[in-house]
Parts: sequence; C-alpha cells; structure tokens
Amino acid sequence: MAVLSEADRRKIDDGDDGSFYDSPRYVTHASDSFLDRLTGLYDRILTPDDRVFDAMGSWVSHLPETDLAQVVGHGLNAAELAANDRYDEWFVQNFNEEQSIPLADDSFDLVCCALSVQYLQYPAAIFTEFERVLTDDGTVVVSFTDRMFPTKAVRAWRAASMDERTDLVCSYVRAGGMTVVDQIAEAAFESPFYAVVGSCTSQS
Repeated sequence: MAVLSEADRRKIDDGDDGSFYDSPRYVTHASDSFLDRLTGLYDRILTPDDRVFDAMGSWVSHLPETDLAQVVGHGLNAAELAANDRYDEWFVQNFNEEQSIPLADDSFDLVCCALSVQYLQYPAAIFTEFERVLTDDGTVVVSFTDRMFPTKAVRAWRAASMDERTDLVCSYVRAGGMTVVDQIAEAAFESPFYAVVGSCTSQS
C-alpha cells in the first residue's frame, strides 16, 4: 500500500543522502523541553528488559534510565551511532535506497523513530518492516516537531500543516499493518511536541 505518490516523495535535494549526512552533527534537533517530554513518553511505554530498535537514530536516543535488554540503533552516520552509549549494536543503512531491515522477526518490544520520519520516501515499506520486527504486542513511537532539513524532507511533509503531518504519520502506521493508539499534540513547548503511537495489537 503506497501512501506517497511520486510527487509526494520528491525532495528539493535529490542528491545522495549518505553524502548529506557524511559529517557527524553532535546536536539535538529539538528543544530540551521536547526531549524531556519524549523521554517521559518512552518511560511510560517501556518496561525493564524490553528490546528497543531506534530507527533513524543518532548520537543520543533520549531513552529513559530503564534497564533494557537490548538497544539496536540505525542511522546514516557511523560516527554518530558509535557515540551513542545506549546502543548495544548499530548499523548504517539508507532506508530510501533499501527498505529491507536486517533484523529478525518479532525481535523488539519498541521501535522508536524520533525527529526523522519526514525524510522517508517509502514509508509504507519501512513501517511494514517495523511491524515485522516487533513482537505481537509491540509498539512504535514516532515523534516530530516543526524543525527539519527542508531540502531533504519529502514534498508531502513540507507542504503539510502540523496536524496534516500527524495524519500522514498515522497513515504510515496503518500502512504498516499497525493500529494508531495515541496521538499527541502539545504546542506549549519551545519545539512543539507531536507523537503518534502505534501498536501491533489490533484494537476492538
């Protein structure tokens, strides 16, 4: 199920993503209040010994202090991923070129994707993979704000309002075979906090 047309997935800069992210950026891409809110959301969902896949991650994951069984990171910059002290292992992969994720079925309790979903050109395929690697009662958390690298964000995201972006992420979750169980929109922060929570457990 495609949720973006060819026009929707176009980027201003259609050059190689790997080259764009070649130099590490040891910065956070949202305000401290946003990041604290995100950590609180993860803390509400996670339980000790959970396994986490941090998709499209970086040098910091904003995970709580919960004692986790495993954290696997993914991104486009090896130096940033190597600097993340929460990762037990990590790998580099361009999801816009290769959508098959090299992880086992049913191997994670949580997939998180923070501040990066706007760059996905083939979100239905990636979210289908998220569903595959999650356990039967697994959860996906996608968080975002009004900041981005505009030349690398897809056209559908650039043209949308924040509420429309929420709808877009919800469509990604559903295209992946999961159920949207929560939508959060809090504009009081320096960086507006938006998140969509999906579940592999179907809701009645």
